[in-house]
Amino acid sequence: MTPDVWLLLTAAVVLLLVAWVAWTLTRLGRLEARVERAWTALDTQLQRRAALAEELCRDHAAVVGEERAARLAAAVREVRAPLTGDRELAENALGRELRELPADLLGLPAALRADLEGTATRIGLARRFYNDAVRDTTALRSRRLPSLLRLHASRPPPRFFDIEDGLREVTSSAAGGGRGRP
Repeated sequence: MTPDVWLLLTAAVVLLLVAWVAWTLTRLGRLEARVERAWTALDTQLQRRAALAEELCRDHAAVVGEERAARLAAAVREVRAPLTGDRELAENALGRELRELPADLLGLPAALRADLEGTATRIGLARRFYNDAVRDTTALRSRRLPSLLRLHASRPPPRFFDIEDGLREVTSSAAGGGRGRP
């Protein structure tokens, strides 16, 4: 092979590498935007659940019981401003308090009960979408060449958001008859 052919081959390889890097950077940008949108949706649902729980303990304390309403109010305060800095732990505590409420609370408006159930389902789905986006972003960032070239290394990697939200029940009932994926 002549030096001109080697030069052409080298230029082709460099051009392919530059095109691949540009494509990967674009994809990483889109994935990170997807993570941000999914986080916004999840945070909106978590805030909605906290507002409903606050309404429940403020306006219907007699129905749920004064002691349970006080625990619920404390859990809402912790969610809004976690003292430990661990929002997942605070969200788990609020979720447990809400799941421990008796299903047959007399005097609780049906609309509030339906809102709480609907929000729980939307939280499970939003968390799943968020964690899927985080998984996809992390997988692309951890591949050999993007790691070697340190693509998006200046940005912190996204974190999974793991809470006990009854996701298995949500996806099982949606899949039909409890045969959903774990």
